[in-house]
Amino acid sequence: MKNLFSVQGKVAVVTGGSRGIGAMIARGFVENGVKTYITARNADALQATADELREHGECIAIASDLSTMEGLTAFAGEIAQREQELHILINNAGATWGANIDEFPENGWDKVMDLNVKSIFFLTQKLLPLLRAAGTAEDPARIVNIGSMNGTTHPHMNNYSYSASKAAVHHLTRHLGGDLAAENINVNGIAPGFFPSKMTAHMLEHEAEMAKEIPRGRIGSPEDAAGTALYLCSRASSWVVGHTVALDGGSVAIA
Repeated sequence: MKNLFSVQGKVAVVTGGSRGIGAMIARGFVENGVKTYITARNADALQATADELREHGECIAIASDLSTMEGLTAFAGEIAQREQELHILINNAGATWGANIDEFPENGWDKVMDLNVKSIFFLTQKLLPLLRAAGTAEDPARIVNIGSMNGTTHPHMNNYSYSASKAAVHHLTRHLGGDLAAENINVNGIAPGFFPSKMTAHMLEHEAEMAKEIPRGRIGSPEDAAGTALYLCSRASSWVVGHTVALDGGSVAIA
């Protein structure tokens, strides 16, 4: 049982992998022997992250816009040209929008839903042949969808489309998990609490105050994100299907 948590030799895709939780997970994979593809829209930032991660292992940057069908189809096609099997898909790319309810715009709703929900479903659909080829009864292929504690509890912010989209991600994870398990593809999710990222940068100046409200007394770290993803993508979790792990230091437990 000593290799239960090994992911050595696997191939992974991490969307939104240039920064934040995506980069944290990608680094965890690279350092543990996973050939890791990262993708994001900003090609320069993406390449900079890939260059940094290549100091620890194999990381390939492929810029893409997953908010459109054309973009995600092109990205899936690029992966299919390079790989015959895909062991891990981390659906992390996401966006948020904040506005008062009386002023919340349609484009703020559609932008978030398209990237946070629609792209997860259709990128998964287009990469299914590679995931099916990689999965075995003993060690299935893995899909991990990144949700949010905002999809579980009231966020106390005016990010209406974001919280709704993340609740949809949690339910889509359960639905896909039930449908794909028989094909040796395990689908699970992670619902992060407060981690340092571009999306939460405006709140970092209040980090000390926010940490006091979290039962564990601190915000999330790269090791927290990477460790949870490594568990969900290793042999250790091969019988875990359709669940979303609250990775929040206990915030949801006291909500």
